[in-house]
Amino acid sequence: MLIVRGGAGLLNARTRADKIALVPTMGNLHVGHLALVEAARAKSDDVWVSLFVNPLQFGQGEDFDTYPRTFDEDVAQLESAGATLLFAPSVAEMYPGGVESPTRVSLPPLASELCGRHRPGHFDGACTVVLKLFNLTGAAYACFGEKDYQQLTLVKRMVVDLNLGVEIVPVATTREHDGLAMSSRNAYLDSNARRKAPSLYAELAAIRRQLEAGRRDFAALEQAAMTSLEADGWVPDYVAIRGAELQSPDGLEEFRVLGAARLGATRLIDNVKTGLSP
Repeated sequence: MLIVRGGAGLLNARTRADKIALVPTMGNLHVGHLALVEAARAKSDDVWVSLFVNPLQFGQGEDFDTYPRTFDEDVAQLESAGATLLFAPSVAEMYPGGVESPTRVSLPPLASELCGRHRPGHFDGACTVVLKLFNLTGAAYACFGEKDYQQLTLVKRMVVDLNLGVEIVPVATTREHDGLAMSSRNAYLDSNARRKAPSLYAELAAIRRQLEAGRRDFAALEQAAMTSLEADGWVPDYVAIRGAELQSPDGLEEFRVLGAARLGATRLIDNVKTGLSP
């Protein structure tokens, strides 16, 4: 696996590649990330992974400085998984003019809802770096996990609106044996929080079952889940029932149920789709 730190190295690699399948990550890789690499391998022999902890998507007081960085372990996993190139740029490489006031992507109103309401500017920062990675790599495909479904939806919208010509490949959420969605931030959980953590998924799955049984009192279902999470020690940001493109669920028959909540200092997100088994 070739390791590249700068844009010039990417340009040289692009001359030898055919259709590149990109997996954007922030490192500290787990089995869920490797599922993205597997999906990329199904699309192309040229599987490129980016590893960049993007300061633009972290708000004030968030965990940019303490976000887990495990470069050597990540390299070993990617080599075993069959990635052909790792792009691991510095902040200066990605933002040569500095991170204080770079040119940014401006997203539609969905970016200010759900997680965006609690993390202002987060999705603008995330989609800005994704666009830069698309430009730098010339990727034909890009694989994103469904765990951050709002990000996936906004990236797909950006690709259409800006005529980027990249095929976005959604990959199902990878879960622990007890249902907890795999996440780099799970490492922050102490033993008590880890014991409670699967209840977020359990609440969303319970709403899914009730929707599939015909209930349509969306607000009541959302509030009941919020109350249950609070009783179990969570501080929920939201539980929301939306359509497949995160539109209002009114009049629809297929839904995406999303939630975000904190256990102590750790914020976890998850979502489920009606019509799918756990």
